[in-house]
Amino acid sequence: MTTGSGPAADPWTLVQPESSRRLLTAAIEAFAEQGYHATTTRDIAQRAGMSPAALYVHYPSKASLLGRISRVGHEAALALVQQAISDGADPLDRLRLLVTRFVAWHAEHHRVARIVQYELGSLPEPDRQVAIRQRREIEALVAEQIREGAACGQLRVDEPRRVARAILSLGVDVARWYDPAGHDTPAVIGALYADLAARMLGARE
Repeated sequence: MTTGSGPAADPWTLVQPESSRRLLTAAIEAFAEQGYHATTTRDIAQRAGMSPAALYVHYPSKASLLGRISRVGHEAALALVQQAISDGADPLDRLRLLVTRFVAWHAEHHRVARIVQYELGSLPEPDRQVAIRQRREIEALVAEQIREGAACGQLRVDEPRRVARAILSLGVDVARWYDPAGHDTPAVIGALYADLAARMLGARE
């Protein structure tokens, strides 16, 4: 699996207790199908097979559910990028790995990714600031690989931070259009985007 293993591959395994995980899963389904603003806490509770009162035992509001989904999703994306950097042999190899895995994750987990990436404006301010910090950390890690690749002659690129943002934006957008019933698998799409990123950066294999 291109997305790796552990929490990055299945970030919800760390959410405990099981009833809290069920509510998050139900919220993801509801937000993905109906949109955050059109979803009620009753909708979420019914999907989880629980009462609205039981929901409030775990989460004080719909916004807190969105905040938890955002944190778990961003933490998974960050862990994925960090692992790719750890696994790569050199800057270009690390860049290819992280693009492959980042894109494949956004396809495989497209419902979660759509919520995480496109509901930023709906987050309560503390959660929004956490998400922004996590995004900046991911961007900085990618920019560093681009910067190192340029320094050693593997890449030909100016303004690594802006280029990193552009590459990540391409990967994020996969969650918007990906269809599991389509021809291409997440792994195939991830590999394609890694090749595109390498070419964009003037990679010298």
